[in-house]
Amino acid sequence: MSGKDTYCGHETPAEWALEGLPLASFKQRAAAYAIDLILIGVVCAALLAIYVGWQVAHGVHNVSLAGDTDEIEYIAAIAPYHSLFNYFGNGLTPGKRALGIRVVSLVGPRLGRWQSVERALGYGAAMLEGGLGFAQYFWSPNRMCAQDRLAETIVVVTRKGT
Repeated sequence: MSGKDTYCGHETPAEWALEGLPLASFKQRAAAYAIDLILIGVVCAALLAIYVGWQVAHGVHNVSLAGDTDEIEYIAAIAPYHSLFNYFGNGLTPGKRALGIRVVSLVGPRLGRWQSVERALGYGAAMLEGGLGFAQYFWSPNRMCAQDRLAETIVVVTRKGT
């Protein structure tokens, strides 16, 4: 069974073991990413509220939150979130868990630490390409985006009906 909706590996024993697994749709992947971004936003807002509260409690009455909002937020929040959840959850972030999908390694039985970091940073690479890194999903034989290619992973469906 080979096609655009199932994984077709050709190079390593780890890839052959994944042969025929159903691949996650773009809609599932985008929804999972959106859920994860919302959770990151909630955590960042809570941390910010704690910071402001601490400042006010210690007599700072003119707390300024103005500043550069470059890639620092990505490095400081999004990358660690995805790295840690992918590694310790073996490919499951809260968003992926909610959508019934999971990241799996093409080179081993589980995601490694460095693979998890590469995949998290791959989201930045996909965005830096003007979104083209995400659009690669549509022409990749195994529906791989930039973060998948970088980390040697695929995203598969873990439960039916999603």
